[in-house]
Amino acid sequence: MKRIANIFVLCAASAIALPAQTFTTLVRFDGTDGELPFSGLVQGADGNLYGTTSGNATVCSGGECGTVFKISPRGTLTTLYSFCAQNGCTDGLSPYAGLVLATNGDFYGTTQYGGAYGSGTVFKITPGGALTTLYSFCPQGDGNCTDGQNPSVASLVQAHNGDFYGATQQGGGANSGTIFTITPSGTLTTLYSFCSAIGCPDGSSPNGLIQAADGDFYGTTGFGGVPAPGAAASGTVFKITASGALTTLYTFCCASGSEPLGALVQGVDGNFYGTTTGGGTGAYGTVFEITPTGKLTKLYNFCSQSGCTDGSRPYGQLVHGTDGNFYGTTIAGGANYGGTIFKITPSGALTTLYSFCSSLPGCADGYQPTTGLVQATNGNFYGTTFNGGMGYGGQGFGTVFRLSVGLGPFVKTLPHSGTVGEVIRILGTDLTGATSVSFNGTPAAFNVVSATEITATVPAGATTGKIRVTTPGGALFSGGPFLVLP
Repeated sequence: MKRIANIFVLCAASAIALPAQTFTTLVRFDGTDGELPFSGLVQGADGNLYGTTSGNATVCSGGECGTVFKISPRGTLTTLYSFCAQNGCTDGLSPYAGLVLATNGDFYGTTQYGGAYGSGTVFKITPGGALTTLYSFCPQGDGNCTDGQNPSVASLVQAHNGDFYGATQQGGGANSGTIFTITPSGTLTTLYSFCSAIGCPDGSSPNGLIQAADGDFYGTTGFGGVPAPGAAASGTVFKITASGALTTLYTFCCASGSEPLGALVQGVDGNFYGTTTGGGTGAYGTVFEITPTGKLTKLYNFCSQSGCTDGSRPYGQLVHGTDGNFYGTTIAGGANYGGTIFKITPSGALTTLYSFCSSLPGCADGYQPTTGLVQATNGNFYGTTFNGGMGYGGQGFGTVFRLSVGLGPFVKTLPHSGTVGEVIRILGTDLTGATSVSFNGTPAAFNVVSATEITATVPAGATTGKIRVTTPGGALFSGGPFLVLP
């Protein structure tokens, strides 16, 4: 947060989105409904979007409690839960990470502070707002926090086995962060403690994870690694198995980038794509591609244009759009130095789609989007800004926005993989009246639950590929392939 506060410089220039797209500010937080949304959004089974704010001035004197909220695709906001509702904030406070939609329809997340021991929590919350604290970090009470401390600002990930995997920024054997797994009922196991040797060759301060098609987990650390001779290590890319065996795949430094803070995303080519907040040719961050074996290719250097109009400091995770391109944000740069939304092809051709702080005074459209975007099943992208939205001189409590780039509706699966005979959920828009569902061409038995949800059984003979749903409005395809497990 200190880095973010030092980056923004308010300018009076204005920017206009490209004609083929439409940017809309849906919500401007005012403090009573939460403030400073650091994380992004996730779409629920009901079609609404869910997220967190890191503060809530009306509940906490310091404004650091935070909320969980729901927002409709058109912008109606409902506060579902305000943290620190329990004495001593045993329910947690400051949820900097976003939520993950679990296969049971509930959401799981973390708070960076609070809990029974003040070191953060893992929680479950229903779409209606009923919250259960599943785990409080650092129960040892001796300051060692061998189970981890202060969960990462990246969301949890639900694995094929139904358990959740995540990271803590501190704690563990060397107080440099951990990787953990936790069951839906709250049993936590620490899988790995970083900085396992002098110099932290395995990295330190891990970020979020993704489970790849091979079943292993891939992630980044913001610091550490094995540097090149005469250079300073600035973070790593690693692979870790479900049982906790870790392999460092790459160490960042200098021209290749530094301090990756967002989670990775796997492309249809099987490679991983991500961003660094610094490094590169101009030290303002990069977009990179890395193979599962650790071969890294730098795709783009930010601040390559005069005045950094292409943006700088990408903090958030990329999202793989249904058009095959990647979409992301930067917290600074752009025509008004308030950050940007960008599109980048898998080969590295970048287009700046929107520059924040284009509505003056007060940056009514927000500034400093600290996290990535989510593409909803209506085809539009949604995100948050950490600051701006109202007032003068760049003041404000953050926003929720929508960006339409002309992409059509599609369907998502929950989970993204399954075995033959398993019942999965298919989420979408206007699914009422669906007449058929197929898995990579193989017809499947299904049931329409609502306009936003279908349940379907993975059919015998199904192979990995896209899911097709035929509706009265036309055929809808999954944004990515559904993985049929053995």
